[in-house]
Amino acid sequence: MLLIDQFKSVVRDRADAPAVILGQTHVTYAELGSAVADLSVYLSGVISKGDRVAVLMDNSPEYIVSVYGIWLAGGVVVGLNTALKAQNLSALLAHCEATSLIAARGNRELPGILQNTQLASVLLTGDKGPRLPENIKTDTWADVMTGKGKPEAVACSGNDLAAIIYTSGTTGHPKGVMLSHLNLAANIGSIREYLPIQQDDRIMCVLPFFYSYGNSLLHSHIAAGACLILENSLMYPHKVLESMAFNKATSFSGVPSSFYLFLSRTDLSSVDLSALRYCTQAGGAMDKAKIKLWREQVKAEFFVMYGQTEASARLTYVPPSMLDQKLGSAGIGIPGVELQIQNAQGQPCSTGEQGEVCARGDNIMQGYLKDQAETQATIKNGWLHTGDLGYLDGDGFLFLVGRSKEMIKSGAHRINPREIEELIASVEGVDEVAVAGVDDEIMGQVIQAYVVTHDDQTEMKRNILRFCKQTLATYKVPKNVVFRSELPKTASGKIRKHLL
Repeated sequence: MLLIDQFKSVVRDRADAPAVILGQTHVTYAELGSAVADLSVYLSGVISKGDRVAVLMDNSPEYIVSVYGIWLAGGVVVGLNTALKAQNLSALLAHCEATSLIAARGNRELPGILQNTQLASVLLTGDKGPRLPENIKTDTWADVMTGKGKPEAVACSGNDLAAIIYTSGTTGHPKGVMLSHLNLAANIGSIREYLPIQQDDRIMCVLPFFYSYGNSLLHSHIAAGACLILENSLMYPHKVLESMAFNKATSFSGVPSSFYLFLSRTDLSSVDLSALRYCTQAGGAMDKAKIKLWREQVKAEFFVMYGQTEASARLTYVPPSMLDQKLGSAGIGIPGVELQIQNAQGQPCSTGEQGEVCARGDNIMQGYLKDQAETQATIKNGWLHTGDLGYLDGDGFLFLVGRSKEMIKSGAHRINPREIEELIASVEGVDEVAVAGVDDEIMGQVIQAYVVTHDDQTEMKRNILRFCKQTLATYKVPKNVVFRSELPKTASGKIRKHLL
C-alpha cells in the first residue's frame, strides 16, 4: 500500500487521535486529513500529475500537510533545506524544474528566490516576513484551508516518482535522489517490521523532514497512526528534554551529535523520561563510549542504524538485544534488504574481507536526477554501491571501516580516517572529532585532526598526540591537531569534511 493510501486509512481509523504537537499547537488526524484535502484541491488547479512541488519550511503541521497534499494531487515532493541561501535554493528549484512552491512566509530568502525563479504558483504559510517583489502573485495558506475540500485523487503507481531528496552535501554538491512511491513504501514497511512503533507512541522529532532520516521518521509514524512531537532546534537541548518529559515522549531519534549535546550540556537525571521506550541513532557512527554512557543514563532500548538517502533512508539496524555483543557494528540488513560486500572487480568478498558495502531491495532509488553517469556508477546490476567500506562478520553483521572517498593518501599509504577518529574520540574530554587529509608538497596529504573540547587545548593536544603515538602506526599519527568551537555539519548532522 502506498504511503498516501496508508495516510487516508489512518485518518479514517484514528480521526480523533493526536497526530502532531508543535509547542501549544495540537493537531488530530481528522484535522490533518481535512487540511490535506483542502491543499489537494488547490494544487489540482495549478499542477498536473508528475509536476514537482517544492516545500521550504521547518518541520511543522503545514509541512506534513504539504507532503500528503502534493501526493494526493499527483505531484512530486521536493523538500528544500531551510538553511540554504536564495542563490542555492533557486539553483535547486531550477534543477528539479519545480512548477510550484509552498513556503513559510517568514523565510528571509523568499524575495531573492521569487525574483530569480519562474513558478506557476506560490503558496505561503504565515503572515509575517520580508517584503516580496510586487510583481509576484502569491496565495495564502489561510485562504486555501476552507475545511470543505473534496479532492479527486490522482491515481499513482508504485513506479511513479514520489519525491526528490537532495543529499546533505557532505562532498559539497547535493545530488537529487529520485525515490518512487514503491521505494518509500517498501522502506517504511521494513522499518515498521523491526522498530516497535505503536499507534499510541509519541516521538520527539528534531531531525528535518527535508532529509532522509527525518523523512523516514515522519512517514513511519504517520503510517502507524502515532504522534510526532516537533522541535526545530537543539540549540537549547534542555528545553527539548523538558518537552519530552512534558509530552511523555516514548521515543527519540537523533544523529550522534544530538546525543552528544544531551550528554554534555544537560542533566539527563533532572527530567522524567520514564515514558521513553526506545531511541534510534543513525547519520554516522556514534562513539562506543558515548553509547554506553547514554544507555547507563537513559533506560530505553537503543537502536543503532545505518542507511543512505539513495536507499530511501534505511539499510541496516542492530537489534538492541545484540548491541553489547556487536557494539561497533552497523547491524544486519533490514527486512527486504540484501547486503553484499564487493571487491574492486565487483565480486562478493568472503566473511571478514573488506570491500565496498552494496545493497539491493525495493527501497533502492530510481537514480540521480539529470545525472545518468553518476546513476550508472552507483547502481550496477541492481546493486547500490554505497561508497562505504566494510565487512560482514560470521553472523552477517556489517562493520563499517570508512568511506572510500575519504581515504587519506599519504606517501605510499592509504589511511582510513575512521580508525583515527574512533581512537581520538575515546580520549577523555574530546566532545567531537573529525580527521581529514590536508595537502602536502612531499607526502601528497598529511593527517590533520579537528577537535571540539571544553578542556585546556594545550594539554588536550598533548594527550591526543601521545595516545595516538602509543597506539597507532607512525604513518597514521596526525601531523597536527586543530581545535574548533564546533564542526561544520549538514542539517542532518553529518560532518562536512570539505569545509574543515
